[in-house]
Amino acid sequence: MATNDRITITLNGSPVELPAAPHETLLEVLRRERLHGCRESCGQGVCGTCTVLMDKRAVATCILLARLADGTEIETVEGLGVPGDLSVVQEAFVQEAGFQCGFCTPGIVLSATQLLREKPHPTDDEIAHYLAGNICRCGAYPEIVSAVHAAADMLAAEQGTGAR
Repeated sequence: MATNDRITITLNGSPVELPAAPHETLLEVLRRERLHGCRESCGQGVCGTCTVLMDKRAVATCILLARLADGTEIETVEGLGVPGDLSVVQEAFVQEAGFQCGFCTPGIVLSATQLLREKPHPTDDEIAHYLAGNICRCGAYPEIVSAVHAAADMLAAEQGTGAR
C-alpha cells in the first residue's frame, strides 16, 4: 500500500488514520481494525448486516469504498456500548429478546439508534420504514419492534419527556 492510501475518520469518537487501498470497502477496513460487529452477508448493500452510522446516517459498508468515508464520523455498534455498559437501545434489545442468532443485530441496533435520534417516539410504520434495509433471517421482527419501542420509552424516561 502506498503511503497516501490512508483515510482519516473519527471512529467511535476518536480521530484515527487507517490504511485503505483504493479498492477496499469501509467494511474491510473496519474489520481489519477488529470491529467485528460490522459483518458481511450479501455483499450488495441490501441486508443491513454491515451497517454503521456515518455522520449519524445508516450506511452499508460492504458497498462503500473506504475512501468515500475520509473525513467523516463513523459509529459502530462497539462505539454504542460494551458489556456492562450498554446503550439504551442495546439494553432494550436484550430485555425484549430482539434477536435470535444475533448476526443481524448490530446493524439493526445502529439503524434503530438513528431512528430514535431522529424520531424519539416512532410508530410501528416508522420503525418498519427505518429498519427496511435490515434483514433478520431468524424472523425476530415482532421482538425487534418491541425492543425499539422499549428503547424509546427508556430514553423518554431518562430525558423526562414521557413515553409514547
